[in-house]
Amino acid sequence: MADSTRARKIADQIKVIVASTIERKLKDPRLGFVTVTDVRVTGDLQHATIFYTVYGDDQDLVGTGHALESAKGFIRSEVGKGLTIRLTPSLEFIADAVPEAAARLDGLLAQAAADDARVAGLAENAQHAGESDPYKKNDAADED
Repeated sequence: MADSTRARKIADQIKVIVASTIERKLKDPRLGFVTVTDVRVTGDLQHATIFYTVYGDDQDLVGTGHALESAKGFIRSEVGKGLTIRLTPSLEFIADAVPEAAARLDGLLAQAAADDARVAGLAENAQHAGESDPYKKNDAADED
């Protein structure tokens, strides 16, 4: 079993190789603007999971996914040529969900900021429901 430092270095190499292969060597018209965001390699260096994002809509994402799956063998051979290890890891392409989650969180934060501004506007001219000092004072105890 390889150590985690070596697996991380190999994952970085795979990321660079796959990104350059997609950019320079693949001529599939289904490919959109692809960004390889992360690569994770198993501890035994036998399997690599490649996360990618695509600029565009859902149709571009689906088309790019099909293009990457059909070119998986070619990309794996390029990875094998670029790595200096005995066995070439199998590849799996997964669309990265981080951009959608980040957009959702941005929307929720904007909604929370708008709600805070609305509440602050309501509280600006608000008055207390009862007395300004709600605590009872015992005047007899102060005289003793």
